[in-house]
Amino acid sequence: MTEINEKYHGLDEQEVLRRRAKYGSNSFVDGERESRLKKALKSFLEPIFLLLTGAACIYFLLGEPRDGAVMLAFVIFMSAINIYQEWKTDKTLETLKSLSSPKVTARRGGYTVEIASEDLVPGDIIVVSEGKRVAADGEILENDGFGVDESALTGESDIVWKSCAPAEGGGVWRTDRCYAGTNAVAGRAVVRVLDTGARTEYGKIASDVASAPERPTPLERQTRRLVRDCSLFSMLMLAFVIAATYYRGSSPIDAVLAGVTIAMATIPEEFPVVLTVFLALGAWRLAKRSALIRRIPSVETLGAVTVLCVDKTGTLTENRMSLKEFVPLAGTSVKKLAEVSVLASETDPYDPMERAVLDEALKRNINVKLLQGQRLLHEYPFSSESRMMCHVWSYKGKITAAAKGSPENILALCALSDSERQAASREQRRLAEAGCRVLAVAYNDEMCGIPEKMNECRFRLAGLAAFSDPPRRNVAESIKACGSAGVRVVMITGDNSVTAHRIAHDIGLGCGEKEHVMINGEELEKMSPDELDEKLGDVTIFSRVLPRGKMRIVSALRSRGEVVAMTGDGVNDAPALKYADIGIAMGGRGTDVAREAADMVLLDDDFSTIVRTIRDGRRIYDNIRKAMEYILVIHIPIALSALAAPLLALPAVLAPLHVALLELIIDPTCSIVFERQPEERDIMERPPRQTGAPIITAKLLGKALAQGSAIFAAAFDSYCAALPRGGAEHARTFFLTVLVLSNLFLVYVNRSDKDFAFAGKSASTDMIAWLVNAGVLLCLTALSLLPQAARPAKLKPLSPAEFAAALLIAACATFWWEIVKWFKRKNDR
Repeated sequence: MTEINEKYHGLDEQEVLRRRAKYGSNSFVDGERESRLKKALKSFLEPIFLLLTGAACIYFLLGEPRDGAVMLAFVIFMSAINIYQEWKTDKTLETLKSLSSPKVTARRGGYTVEIASEDLVPGDIIVVSEGKRVAADGEILENDGFGVDESALTGESDIVWKSCAPAEGGGVWRTDRCYAGTNAVAGRAVVRVLDTGARTEYGKIASDVASAPERPTPLERQTRRLVRDCSLFSMLMLAFVIAATYYRGSSPIDAVLAGVTIAMATIPEEFPVVLTVFLALGAWRLAKRSALIRRIPSVETLGAVTVLCVDKTGTLTENRMSLKEFVPLAGTSVKKLAEVSVLASETDPYDPMERAVLDEALKRNINVKLLQGQRLLHEYPFSSESRMMCHVWSYKGKITAAAKGSPENILALCALSDSERQAASREQRRLAEAGCRVLAVAYNDEMCGIPEKMNECRFRLAGLAAFSDPPRRNVAESIKACGSAGVRVVMITGDNSVTAHRIAHDIGLGCGEKEHVMINGEELEKMSPDELDEKLGDVTIFSRVLPRGKMRIVSALRSRGEVVAMTGDGVNDAPALKYADIGIAMGGRGTDVAREAADMVLLDDDFSTIVRTIRDGRRIYDNIRKAMEYILVIHIPIALSALAAPLLALPAVLAPLHVALLELIIDPTCSIVFERQPEERDIMERPPRQTGAPIITAKLLGKALAQGSAIFAAAFDSYCAALPRGGAEHARTFFLTVLVLSNLFLVYVNRSDKDFAFAGKSASTDMIAWLVNAGVLLCLTALSLLPQAARPAKLKPLSPAEFAAALLIAACATFWWEIVKWFKRKNDR
C-alpha cells in the first residue's frame, strides 16, 4: 500500500457518513425498472405469440393435445429468449456499476487506509499509481510523472500527462483532473475526489446507455406486419368457409371442421419457426467465424446496413503505438540513434512507445540487455511540464546521458547549426503531417558531471523517432468491400484531424475524386440538427468527437432513414453502440461496457469479420425470404383445395389430420433445407435493401401465386379425375402424393433465383438436404403404398403406376419455372 503524505488529514468518519448520505455510494443508481413478470406478459402480447397461442388452441380443440403442447412450449421458448434480451440490457448497467479497482488507497482521519472504491465520497484524498484504474473524478494535488490512458473515454490513443495546474486553452478533458474508468500508465498522483458515481464522466455515459430506447429490428417490424395480415386473412377465411359450407346444406359440425381446416391451411405458423431457426443457426455459424451475436435478430440487420460508423482507435487501428521510422540527424547513424533511444528508455517499460523502441532495437540486432545492463547513475524523470526525460549511465568508462522528449524542448538543449535546425524542423513537420507522434532523441557521451536539473545539460542531437498507431490488417480490403456492397463507411474518432485524415488515406476510406469532408467536435457542437443533417451525406471523418457527439451522429443518421452499424471498443463508445441499429464491439481489446452494450462482439478484433457478417446477414435474409416464399407457395394449393371442395360440393380433400401431416413436412423442409442455402453470386454487389420494403414483395407474391396455382391446378385436377374411379380416399391419396412430391421438387427449383435447380456443388452434395428429403419421400412412400400406414391416415394405397404418374405430374407442376429462370439468365447476359 502506497503511503500518502501526512499533511493530508483526510475526512473523518462522521464527515464520510454525512457525505455518503448526501451523494450516495460510488456506483451507478438505476431508475425504476419494469418487473420481470410485466416484461414476460408484454412478450406474450406480441402478435407472433398470439398467433402461436391461437394455433395451439386449435390443436387442442381438434383433440390433438400433443401438437398443442408442442406449440405452447414453442411460445414459452421464444418468450424466454425475449426475457433474456431484457436481462442482457440490465447487465450492461451492472457492468457500468462495477469499477474495476475494488480497493483504493485513501487518507481518512489522519491515517492511510485501503477502502472499497464504492465507499469513496467527494473530498476523499486518494493516491493513484502506475497500473491502477482511476476510481472517481478528481483534481490532482501532487504529480510525480503521472500519465493516464484516457482512450476509453476520449478515443485518443496518446498518453495524457497530468499536471497540478490546468493547461492553457482548457478543453473538456483537463490535464489537472483525472477521470473514473481511465488507467494510470506511468508515475503517481495524489488526488482529491470531486465527483463519484453517476456524476462522474463515466457515470454520465451510463445514463446515456440507460436512456437509449430498445428498437425492434427491420425484420422484426416486417414480420409483425406479415403475421398480422396473414392472421387476419385466416380468420376471414374461417368465417367465410363456415358460412358458405353451412349455406350449402352441411351440418354445423361439418361447417366448423371445414372452417378450422381452411384456417389451419392459411395460418402461417411456420413463419416464427423459420425466423427462430434461421437466426439462431445464423448466430451459431457467425460465432464459429469469431462474431458473437448478443441479440439474435441483429444477425439479419447486418444485411440491411447502409452506414458503418467506425471508431479509429482499436477498430481501424491496432490501439498500440509502434515505431514507424527512425530519422537520424546531425550526422548521426541509424544504429547510434537506436542505441541512444534504448538508453533513454526504461529497462522494463510500461509506456507502449518505449516498448516499441526496444522491439525495433532487437530487430536491428542491437544488444538491448548489454546497453541497459550498464550502471545507471542518475535519472531525470519525465514530467508534464518539461515533457522530456533523461538517463545518465556509466557507459564504456564514460558518463553518458541519453535523453528523449518533445522535439521543441530537446532541440532547445542541443547545439545545432542553422541548417541542422532547419533540417530537424522540416523532418518533424513531415512526420507530424503523416499523423505520427514525434520524439527527439539526444545524447552527451562526454559528461563532466551531473547537473541538478535536466535543462542545465547540453546534448548532441541523434535524430527523431516517429510513432504511429498502425491500421489493422486487411482493413483497406474490408473498406473496399463495403463500398462495393453499397455500405458507406464513416470514421468517428476522438483523435485529431491530422491523424484521422492520415489513417483514412492509408486505408482508402473515402478515396475518390473529392477530398475528405471532415467535421471536428467543436464544429459539431455548434451545428443545429438541420445543419448536421445537411452535411451528413458527404462527411467521411468526424474528429475530436466527445461520447455524446458520437451518439448524436448515430441518431442523426438513423433519422435520415439509414440503417446504422457502429463499431467501438471503449467506454466512450457504449452510448453510440446502444443507439445504433447494430452495435459492434471489439472482443479482445474492447471494454466490458462496450461488449455489454453491443449487439455483436468481434472475438478476433478483425475488421474484415464485419464484411463477412454483412455477407452472412444478406444471405440469411435472402434465405428467409426464400423459405417464406416456399411456405406461401405450398400453402396456396392446401388453402385453395380446402376452400374449393366444400364450395363445389365435393368430398373434403383434406381433414385437419392431413393438414397437420403436411405441416410436419413443410416445417423441416423450410427451416433446415433453406437455411443451408449458399449466397447468390451477386450478394455483395447489390445495394443494401430498403428497410421499409416488406419481406413479401409484390414480385415475390406474384411468383408464389403463379407456382402455388400451378401446383393446385395439377393436384386438384388429379383429385377430381381420380374421385369417380377410386373414391374419396383414393383421390385424396393421389392429391397428397402430388402435393408432397411438388414440395420436394420446389425446394430445388427455388433454392436460387437465377441458377438451375441442380446447378452448383451444394445442390448435389448437401447431405442434410438429401436426408430431409429422403425422409419425407420414405414417409410418403409408406403412406401411398402400404395399407398398414395408409389406413390410420384415412388414405388408400396407390399402385406403382399411379405413384409414377403422380411423380410426373408433380415434376411438370414445379419444373416449368426453370424455363422462366432460363429467360432471366438470357436477359442478364
